[in-house]
Amino acid sequence: MSLVEQAIAKLREAAGVDERATSGPARSAIKAAVLQERLEDTARNTRIIEVDLALMRDSGYLPEAGIERQFAEHYRQIKRPLVERALKASIPATVGDPRQDPRVIMITSALPGEGKSFTSVNLALSLARERDISVLLVDADILKPRTSEIFGVKQELGLMDALRDDEMNIESLVLGTNIRGLAILPAGHFIEGAAELLLSDRMRRLLSSLLGANPRRLVVLDSPPLLPTSEGRALTKVAGQVVLVVRSGQTPVHALKDAIGLLDSGSFGGVIVNEAHMSLTESFYGYGAYGYTKDEQTRSG
Repeated sequence: MSLVEQAIAKLREAAGVDERATSGPARSAIKAAVLQERLEDTARNTRIIEVDLALMRDSGYLPEAGIERQFAEHYRQIKRPLVERALKASIPATVGDPRQDPRVIMITSALPGEGKSFTSVNLALSLARERDISVLLVDADILKPRTSEIFGVKQELGLMDALRDDEMNIESLVLGTNIRGLAILPAGHFIEGAAELLLSDRMRRLLSSLLGANPRRLVVLDSPPLLPTSEGRALTKVAGQVVLVVRSGQTPVHALKDAIGLLDSGSFGGVIVNEAHMSLTESFYGYGAYGYTKDEQTRSG
């Protein structure tokens, strides 16, 4: 079976799992929870950070002026299957086990330098535009906390601090933003044994707490690359959807194949291709995977 066929097979298998788990009662539970919860994450937080979109654009973390509409359309295509899978989940059936909860969306890559932090930030911003959800962008790349740098919160307490301290309330570390529906959880301070902590019951409890704090919330993990880090591989065990970012013409085929081989078919959410010159109707690997034409000649995670 070719690499492309392997990817398609995993995506179809994942879709089959979702279809079986989304009968009428599950959809009704999600809809009821969404309608009952109208507070934004930013209203819950005592600390609000100001996100300067113009500065982010000048720094290369957002698309250049003039292509915003096309860029936004690409991300609409990217996010739609992810949102649909997330909202089809039964909250009561999954709240105790984030491995089965597609509201936890992991953005990763096979190797460093593919653009996963750029993708994580722009996907989170696109998701935040959805009316019925809010987004918590978690900097889970504790080896290279680029997302924390982008938002100017690198020195703040965050995920790793909560993992180290069983008494710490992780929700108290979530930072609201001036962008409707978007909140940030910094990486926090690096400690040895991070991979083991990310695989621990404490990590699962923290994710369950973050999901339970707001039934409208999606958690986006900006994660380390899979092949060179044990931390990246550890996070695949707690994410409900895993999306791979590859750089067109640069990511070796064998690296992509090895990375896909590390993922369970039930959580594989597709592939996002950076620097791929495609029309809006073209895709990469068929259903559930995506491409966009943005030439990402920017800082990449």
